[in-house]
Amino acid sequence: MTNMVLPAATKVHMLIGQCVPCIKQGASKFKIKRLELDSNLNMFFPKHEVVYAHDPEKICKTGDYVIIEKLPEKLTRLITHKVKEVLYPLGDVTDPITGKKVVVGSFRDHIENVSKAYGEKKTAFKYEKAPKRGWQENKKDFTHVETYIKYHEDGSNDPTAV
Repeated sequence: MTNMVLPAATKVHMLIGQCVPCIKQGASKFKIKRLELDSNLNMFFPKHEVVYAHDPEKICKTGDYVIIEKLPEKLTRLITHKVKEVLYPLGDVTDPITGKKVVVGSFRDHIENVSKAYGEKKTAFKYEKAPKRGWQENKKDFTHVETYIKYHEDGSNDPTAV
């Protein structure tokens, strides 16, 4: 009898993953980043695995980082986990230790203090006045729309096609 090798993501009880576009009804697709050891170089390299999670309410959108939890038994052949909690909505990163908002590699309050010390630009982005995610739905944000697989190129630019 041969041993069947299972992906590492199916053995873990809880995972953090990034939501990617999915065409399944009542489920979301997640990209899980794992580090794999290359024994020749003795270095770890990133490897991505795909996991489907039960999400009937569609609480997560494409790009969100989410905690997913393993189900006691599989719902289908693919759906092995369920969405537990949205950690970071796309574009809104929070440092888990301090609880402060982060922009690229700096805290937002540090950026504001520096701009106050040197004089604030009129064109500077104001995070506290920015609208929440979702205000551009059906304009530039199509993460709430059901996606489908595009099998041929017909010249149209449909943002809901995968």
